[in-house]
Amino acid sequence: MATTTRKRCGRTGVSDDPQHVPRARDGRAPDVFRHGGWVPMRCYGENDEVDFAIVGTGAGGGTLACRLAEAGFSVVALDAGPYWRPLEDFASDEHEQTKLYWTDERIVDGENPLQLGSNNSGKSVGGSTVHFAMVSLRFRPEWFKARSKLGYGADWPLDWREMWDYYTEVEQALKISGPVRYPWGPKRPRYPYRPHELNAAALVLAQGAEAMGIDWTPTPLATVSAPRGLSPPCVYRGFCTLGCSTNAKQSVLITWLPRALAAGAEIRDLAMVGRVEVNEAGLATGVHYHREGAWHFQRARNVVVAGYAIETPRLLLNSATARYPDGLANSSGLVGKNLMAQSNQAVWGLMEDEIRAYKGPPSLSMTEHWNYQDRGKDFFGGYCYMSQGPLPALWATTQAGAHGLWGDALMRDMEKYNHQVGLKIVGEMLPQKRNRVTLADEKDQYGLPIARVTYSWCDNDKRLIEHSLRFMTQALEAVDARDIWRQEDDTCHLNGTARMGDDPRTSVVNADCRSWDISNLWICDGSVFPTVGGVNPSLTIQAIACRTADRIRALAARGEL
Repeated sequence: MATTTRKRCGRTGVSDDPQHVPRARDGRAPDVFRHGGWVPMRCYGENDEVDFAIVGTGAGGGTLACRLAEAGFSVVALDAGPYWRPLEDFASDEHEQTKLYWTDERIVDGENPLQLGSNNSGKSVGGSTVHFAMVSLRFRPEWFKARSKLGYGADWPLDWREMWDYYTEVEQALKISGPVRYPWGPKRPRYPYRPHELNAAALVLAQGAEAMGIDWTPTPLATVSAPRGLSPPCVYRGFCTLGCSTNAKQSVLITWLPRALAAGAEIRDLAMVGRVEVNEAGLATGVHYHREGAWHFQRARNVVVAGYAIETPRLLLNSATARYPDGLANSSGLVGKNLMAQSNQAVWGLMEDEIRAYKGPPSLSMTEHWNYQDRGKDFFGGYCYMSQGPLPALWATTQAGAHGLWGDALMRDMEKYNHQVGLKIVGEMLPQKRNRVTLADEKDQYGLPIARVTYSWCDNDKRLIEHSLRFMTQALEAVDARDIWRQEDDTCHLNGTARMGDDPRTSVVNADCRSWDISNLWICDGSVFPTVGGVNPSLTIQAIACRTADRIRALAARGEL
């Protein structure tokens, strides 16, 4: 790949909102809100060797960029997507907002091929958090030692008590809106903001849970329930998973990244990284990336890969050399292996009263009963389930796919839209080596081999899904829902493919997210998860990023970086 020495900043323009960030349009240096005023953003030239080049700006990369920059390191974070300005660039239009998803070509196969796109990937600065559902849940403590304590999966090389402190840091950074008393797990501090008001769909879940004799709670959400600086409180538009246009959502885009910029980091958007360069000594020296029609090279003393569960292994495998013929960080042979989706099945029904589930965030109430209750299961792992609020176009697509409705039949069914109610799980699927990301022969627009994603459910996955569908059906029957039906084949969040561990023979990185093979190569995103748990992963990814930043700072202080 040819390199150039052109100097281009990642963003341009100014705004009157420190949490409202413009995307790149030309080569002028952008301004950043710092210390009460606007100042030019630091912009590194491609011949400048920075301390850290970070690939990806989502929950892992964006959080780490902030914490490293605030610790005094020079940081360039690159993202393949644009730097959106929510107040100007986001529309109340379901079709328009598909621009937030990673829809580049990929090949899927296996017994249960994954549907990739809106529910498990993002292509924009801020990553998938730009369109995530904001559900912010902690892992059950035992999950960090799932093999030792619960008899399945793999142990994490982390202590839950340490993670509990980092969870608190992230919850404070995002100003999570949540209940005063959380019903499950060890004691935790109160959430920074009060819980959101429950809509009718959330009340149905609550009534069903009480009828079934289990606890429920308002969902802890990363969208503010009261003003925060220049973020207004949520106005319950319901477009959360399509990009919040009011900046109420506390995504990486408007929380960690403004802090990173103010601390001197550069965010370089529309920059597709194709290869990590290594020298004859086997150390990373920087990244090759494509921007504005040409390949460039960013020199760096350390490289962090944070492209998530598909693009992270793809980049590592595409960076193979004579010294590392199987790809970077892959002496264990596990790069790309143990891909884990989370089950996302649902049960839907009709209520006599109007529900209008689209009013508000999609998941305003939830229960973790089956994450913390181990009796009454015929499967390992757990799941939570939540109230749902699909928007009209998504609901029409769901009905067309599930029931083959079209034309007049679909129009008649859509007349029932305001009476629909649903419960949907986030469930734990087990790590399997056969579920993997490899390189295909086909190439993308940059001339790079695309990802082949292979996925099959195991028997345990199937038992968990069946258990959840039965239980949610009973919960809807308990509130007199009718015409109940199951949505049986959906999956969501992707994790794994570069797992952390204590042994270089059975893992890709250590507990600090540092590669066992290349001492200045780090991986910091959901790909390092040994197991996925039965909760949304974004809070845990950000907590790991905060821990990694502290570990890097400690290593630097001891002269070991």
